Amino acid sequence: MADWWYNHRTGQVEEGPQSLGSDRDGPYATREEAERAPEIAAERARAWAAEDEEG
Repeated sequence: MADWWYNHRTGQVEEGPQSLGSDRDGPYATREEAERAPEIAAERARAWAAEDEEG
């Protein structure tokens, strides 16, 4: 079973690590998750910012 990666430099989803580690996010379990990588990153950033405001 292959892992999926999101290349934030090109905006492409990759099956398996094909590009430089500094250019990709992952691994994700499914292609669909990898396609949502920018949205997932934004959600996590909002959650971390909210934690910082509370703490």
